[in-house]
Amino acid sequence: MGQPSDYELALSVRHGEVQAFGELVQRYQVSVFNVCYRLAGERQEAEDLAQEAFLRAYQRFNLYDISRPFGPWVRKLAANLCLNRLQVRQGGYAQQVWLDDERDEPVETRSGNPEEAQEQAEQAQVVRQALHDLPTHYRAVIELRHFHDLSYAEIAEQLEIPVSDVKSHLFRARRLLADKLRAYA
Repeated sequence: MGQPSDYELALSVRHGEVQAFGELVQRYQVSVFNVCYRLAGERQEAEDLAQEAFLRAYQRFNLYDISRPFGPWVRKLAANLCLNRLQVRQGGYAQQVWLDDERDEPVETRSGNPEEAQEQAEQAQVVRQALHDLPTHYRAVIELRHFHDLSYAEIAEQLEIPVSDVKSHLFRARRLLADKLRAYA
């Protein structure tokens, strides 16, 4: 018999089986950490935020619709936690939802050539820095559109904003990102 589905694990959690929640944590800990790391920008803070996100997910499990996938729900919870923390720290406007990018494997695995690997690592760092320098609501639309291939309507639903705002945020975000990348070059 294969691994239980998220739905089966969620049912078990609803019936009081704490270890089923532990299995969900193991499944999604990397992607939740990635969300937190991209938004917080610091490893230790991202680890703390990821841990807090799972704690909140457990405390609010009764709000989770088990007919829907667990991953997006817990990542949205983590993203909102991070964005709220950033908003408190920086003051100002913060949007919701930033999802993970599962392609965060070490750069060395992408190329057998150490020089190419170093160049890829440097380019990736420049892009990460440019993305991190964007306002959070622009980072969110870039992440959702370009790393997760969500439609404008899906982004609007996730961010709880009109589709017209998604389009304008994406246009401005791309322009700002291009300007930042040119400045780094």
